[in-house]
Amino acid sequence: MDETVRMHRPGEKVPVSGIYECTCGNGHRFTSTDVHGHTFPPVPQECSGVGWNLLAPAHAERSP
Repeated sequence: MDETVRMHRPGEKVPVSGIYECTCGNGHRFTSTDVHGHTFPPVPQECSGVGWNLLAPAHAERSP
């Protein structure tokens, strides 16, 4: 499954470093820069969303 279009639920492991946006559409953001060992947090308490969608993947480091 394509991780860039799949919705991720709170508690799941973060598959790709990047910026994730809540599914409610109100712009709640979660930034993951260290994938290993991270899990998605709960959506904000006042939020009607149920999960997180990848908004922008982190860029891979480039060698000089």
